[in-house]
Amino acid sequence: MKAAVVNEFKKKLEIKDVPMPKAGYGEIVVKIEASGVCHTDLHAAHGDWPVKPKLPLVPGHEGTGTVVEVGENVSHIKVGDRVGIPWLYSACGHCEFCLTGRETLCKDQLNSGYSIDGAYAEYCLANANYVVKIPDNISFIDAAPLFCAGVTTYKALKVSKAKPGDWVAIFGIGGLGHLAVQYAKAMGFNVIAVDILEEKLTLAKELGADLTVNGKETDVSKFIQEKVGGAHASVCVAVSKIAFNQAYSCLRRGGVCVPVGLPPENMEIPIFDTVLNAIQVIGSIVGTRKDLQETLQFAAEGKVKSIIEVRKLEEINEIFEELEHGKVNGRIVVDMSKS
Repeated sequence: MKAAVVNEFKKKLEIKDVPMPKAGYGEIVVKIEASGVCHTDLHAAHGDWPVKPKLPLVPGHEGTGTVVEVGENVSHIKVGDRVGIPWLYSACGHCEFCLTGRETLCKDQLNSGYSIDGAYAEYCLANANYVVKIPDNISFIDAAPLFCAGVTTYKALKVSKAKPGDWVAIFGIGGLGHLAVQYAKAMGFNVIAVDILEEKLTLAKELGADLTVNGKETDVSKFIQEKVGGAHASVCVAVSKIAFNQAYSCLRRGGVCVPVGLPPENMEIPIFDTVLNAIQVIGSIVGTRKDLQETLQFAAEGKVKSIIEVRKLEEINEIFEELEHGKVNGRIVVDMSKS
């Protein structure tokens, strides 16, 4: 089968034939119809993070497709089911995190397209217990970005503890942020969109943002404090220290800041203000299978839709270059039928 393979960090991916996967105990094989391209895939291909992925590696953790083979001891998934393969390939199932519904914190987890070969391929192996079924009225292409970008932003909003009617500030209206605005509106929040590009702010307004503010031209904290008395919560998906500082300082007393983006710099948190104002800073990492089901349901109800550019697998190196230079608007999805 055809796959895009990382043979060496920071080198171009190679499109080549690799062996077909075979479903083992508790596993399934999925014929990939679409595969979302995430910035994490670029980090994996470059070996940017302290814990390195395996090599050679087939990236991809936003794969959607049809089950074509079911292994032993799999009863809830059958051939022909439409499923998606998320970042969390599997977890141990018995640690304190798994047992308390926090499986994405499991220390023994495996990750699709990182520690296990992912979905930049015609067929992909998956753990049957960790795939999530796709509602019939969502296409494979529309569903793909929701398996990472969608669930990541939805979970961050859940973690923020915001209630319907609260003011929530979203920092960075890109691949994740444009989804965060839609999920926030669907959850009943008032949304403030923050970015440094006017076209992104225009998009946010079109997606339902109640207020927009240019973080480069305006004192964001002063603007939000004066307009609404401070945000009840903020979600920072921008990979920027400045954006994080703004996401923190725009909060009202008792507010919650949820960092999601991973800037290379260290972030300083003012302890005096944090204590005095009872501010909470809560990290949020992807989402559980239950979060994914809820994420997909919003899309099935027509409340959320990713802005997508469809490309071919053979263009993956060009796509990575565009990602690296910030030239991607919305999300890119590889359509395997065109490859």
